[in-house]
Amino acid sequence: MMDYEAQPRALPEGIDYGDHVVATYYAALPREMIMYYLAPFLAVEQSTGTWTPVPGETPEVRARHVAKVIGIHEAPFFEYEVPKGVEERTYIVQIAFPYRNIESQIPMLLTAVLGNISMGGPIKLLDIYFPKVFTDGFGGPKFGIQGVRDTLGVKDRPLLNNMIKPCTGYSCEIGEKLFYEAALGGCDCIKDDELIADMTFNRVEDRVKAYMAMEKRVYEETGEHTLYTVNVSDSLPKMFEVARRAVDGGANALMVNYLAVGFPALQALAEDPEINVPILVHMDCAGAWYESPNTGVASHLVLGKLPRLAGADVIVFPAPYGKAPYLKDRFVYTADVMHYPLHNLKPSMPMPSGGITQSMVGTCVADLGRDIMIGSGGGIHAHPMGPAAGARAFRQAIDATMQGIPVGEYAKEHEELAAALGIWAGVFKETTA
Repeated sequence: MMDYEAQPRALPEGIDYGDHVVATYYAALPREMIMYYLAPFLAVEQSTGTWTPVPGETPEVRARHVAKVIGIHEAPFFEYEVPKGVEERTYIVQIAFPYRNIESQIPMLLTAVLGNISMGGPIKLLDIYFPKVFTDGFGGPKFGIQGVRDTLGVKDRPLLNNMIKPCTGYSCEIGEKLFYEAALGGCDCIKDDELIADMTFNRVEDRVKAYMAMEKRVYEETGEHTLYTVNVSDSLPKMFEVARRAVDGGANALMVNYLAVGFPALQALAEDPEINVPILVHMDCAGAWYESPNTGVASHLVLGKLPRLAGADVIVFPAPYGKAPYLKDRFVYTADVMHYPLHNLKPSMPMPSGGITQSMVGTCVADLGRDIMIGSGGGIHAHPMGPAAGARAFRQAIDATMQGIPVGEYAKEHEELAAALGIWAGVFKETTA
């Protein structure tokens, strides 16, 4: 009788979904190759075996540790013959990996589900199903959407983020003035650009001291708090030292270039009991992971599920009506992945960004809802009346959206918004058409 437990294939009903991580792939093969026979070799390659049988890969080892192909779905689905002229057959393949092979850690997760097969031609990781036993091993976002709102005292409107521009090269004194202006105008959160961290010409501790003094000043003037997400991205273990010094110096939030430093580094920072402030993460390098249509990793994993798993409270990702190319449906689904229920993990707050202007606020909220942090750099700092007016124009656009009033109509009685729409009139027409 066949030992089914030792086989690298199974029916979907033949595995325990509470004890397996399930990866879904897109794959393409020349017509003469048959996925039904190839896929089990990929499952073995990513679990117990290699390209040739080895003595230690016993039936007992396989029964406990072999990955199993649980689905092969060709599209289009040929039943009788492959038509002439079809040179490549395309598939959706699902492989279930025993939790015991991976446990609750991202390095072994990526090694198992991506690993060597990422170099095997047109194979793209489309999704990963996590059993609860896997996510139970992660703290996830420490604050999440509600925690960020509670910290700021803002109940239900979209939040506004500003990234200080220029991206780098400016002194702490210049940054201090820009921070004050943006905060005074109504920015709920102000972040370092991803291109400046703990630099010799502008140190993290100097910025924290100067900017948080401005935060206090603005609060006394307006009654509104501002999060300053200082970029602590650095070599390891220095990043953790910089982060602790920033928090000790009064920082009320942190920022990490999470793909540059690695998911485990983000996770370690988020789960550090000394780091008791929200963490915003930036998407730099993400395109290298997801932009190929037939290799790499789907964007909602890179930009959503994995950073949420690692502990990001706020996740920056590209808006399709900004300067980065991104399909609308991918954009919306990626945000869903950040905040829809995922076992024990708190939701991360989506932060659409990348060339967003005041004219896009209504579209952004219509696409993603109110639990977002809208990010803008040039849309605030390039305002003809200055950064404070640029921020006010965004807050006016948010107020208009919350009241159900078109931003163009609202601008008739709000000069800052009117000036912003005058500058970016072409974008305004495009995004409200």
